[in-house]
Amino acid sequence: MNDDTTPRVSRRRLLTWSGTAGALTVAAMVTDACSTPAPPGTTTTTTTIPSTTTTTVVKELDANGLLLLPGFTSRIVARASEEVAGTGHTYRWYPDGAATFPDPVVPGGWYLAVNHEAWPGGVTSIRFAPDGSIVGAGSICDGTTYNCAGGATPWGTWLTCEEYDAGRVWECDPTGAAPAVVHDAMGRFSHEAAAVAADGRVYLTEDKWGGGFYRFTPATPGDLSAGTLEIATGPGPVGAVTWVEVPDPSASATPTRLQVPSTIGFSGGEGIDTSGADVWFTTKYDKRVWHYRTDTSTVDLRYQGGSGVLDGLDNLLVDEASQVLFIAEDDGNQELVVIRPDNSVEAVVQVPDQPDSEITGPCFSPDGQRVYFSSQRAPVGPSALAVGVTYEVTGPWDQYLGR
Repeated sequence: MNDDTTPRVSRRRLLTWSGTAGALTVAAMVTDACSTPAPPGTTTTTTTIPSTTTTTVVKELDANGLLLLPGFTSRIVARASEEVAGTGHTYRWYPDGAATFPDPVVPGGWYLAVNHEAWPGGVTSIRFAPDGSIVGAGSICDGTTYNCAGGATPWGTWLTCEEYDAGRVWECDPTGAAPAVVHDAMGRFSHEAAAVAADGRVYLTEDKWGGGFYRFTPATPGDLSAGTLEIATGPGPVGAVTWVEVPDPSASATPTRLQVPSTIGFSGGEGIDTSGADVWFTTKYDKRVWHYRTDTSTVDLRYQGGSGVLDGLDNLLVDEASQVLFIAEDDGNQELVVIRPDNSVEAVVQVPDQPDSEITGPCFSPDGQRVYFSSQRAPVGPSALAVGVTYEVTGPWDQYLGR
């Protein structure tokens, strides 16, 4: 039954499950489709597309099946349905959004928190020693559903977002020392990603056709248990934004995106990240990168994908030092693509021969020298079960990004 408390199955998930070696049989109504009209009460507009240029560099196929820029190497960190090497922990299916965190006990060590967009879902945390060796792994969030993307907080926790109509945001301790905590005040909707900006607010995307762009202002800075959830309104999507409080964040009778007149409807909100007053987020159906400024409350179109290197736009990461955006492709050529400040683009990693997968969870190690990402439905094991692999790419990132 498809009501506001039942997880809904997207066309992508339905095709994935039905084609995964007969492992799952699903009968559900497909709710996400590009041809779906925008819901009533939302606004859309046509916008001018910024000019772009493309850089092409010959890549080399490595032993792990990745096409990499010269000088870069990869390793496999974890394969779904298999043990994370030497830890005794079995890695769950469909790895998605991810972030790293410094180890508070071991200087130079770090944790990698990874979502799993499955039913049930959850979050895995993998612990690394200062030399990069894996020394532990375990679950830091259980009993959740379709954990898609999320966001790291400045206070060192991971926000994991449930992507279904009544989905919630859970706050996780990467070390696993404290249990995951759900934050109902942040709303019940098809959460995609979250990012804490310099103004102390959490900005959130909604993975629905006509989905909202939200911000959450905590009642107490750094404490997400209570606060005010607002949605962006206006003639938009480009131009001035007026923030209006969502009357019923629990969506007990009406979806949050339909509760406020003049809500700006975005075409399938995806990844989001922040730097200073800047907030960038992607939308998948129109293949765009948006730029919101917290100091002026305005939205501009940063980049139009869909041709050339960058096609399916999903998870987003900003490298603070260089202000380069990393975009993970869902569809397209299964690439991890950079957008430089001048809007030139280049694919830095490609996962060939996996047309039914998607690239997810790009993030740097705390020292900025390693990039982690996953191919969510990469084949695993002798049966090539399409359940996902997480990779690490090491190389001259400082030189490449001009840090």
